[in-house]
Amino acid sequence: MSRHIAFERLHNFRDLGGYRSADGRTVRWGRLYRSDSLGKLRDRDGERFRALAIRTVIDLRRPSEVERSGRVPHYDGLAYHNLSVEHRPYDQASLSPEVEPVRFLADRYAELAHDGAQELRRALEIIAGDTAPLVFHCHSGKDRTGVLAMLVLALVGVHDDDIAADFALTGLATDRLVAEWRAGYPHLTLTWPAYGRAPAGIMRLFMAELAARYGSVRGYATERLGVGDDLVAALRERLLH
Repeated sequence: MSRHIAFERLHNFRDLGGYRSADGRTVRWGRLYRSDSLGKLRDRDGERFRALAIRTVIDLRRPSEVERSGRVPHYDGLAYHNLSVEHRPYDQASLSPEVEPVRFLADRYAELAHDGAQELRRALEIIAGDTAPLVFHCHSGKDRTGVLAMLVLALVGVHDDDIAADFALTGLATDRLVAEWRAGYPHLTLTWPAYGRAPAGIMRLFMAELAARYGSVRGYATERLGVGDDLVAALRERLLH
């Protein structure tokens, strides 16, 4: 099956199915998706989205972003949750060209993993419930979305290599994300060459440093998020087959 799902205005919508867990099972297709902002859904894109029969949306953006850029359109049967996981906002587009992306973004993800513990825990609880098909998203579908995708995949037993490779798939959308930024802010200059890019090394470094501090991603989830065996078992029951 194709991991990427084509939309006209969404650039980074994809299925998290098909990844193999350490126990030999695989993540179900058509159950869990990740995306860039669903506030961009219009017309035929809205029809394509509804055709996926999605029941739940987790929006990881700040309320001010939702107000400025819009949220997923309302329709019957759709549950919407706004869980703002990033408590120390920053502007990637205006960073100096000298800022090295791997170290910089791994540090930002570590901040998010610490500050957004309550929201991440709630997101996991929603995903583990009877809520699928479900999609979670932020603005570009890369950073905040990438952290939650890593956490879910790691907890169901997907290998680090596959998690890092999934993160890097945003690179296929980078040119469109950059073009979208330029169109949206014609009066500004994009100064950071790494904007919208997603080298796998960012996620590898972030996961390695979580493991160094907590023993493993599971150890992080247990110690920082309060995730117990029951929640992990529920995630695996919902997502794997």
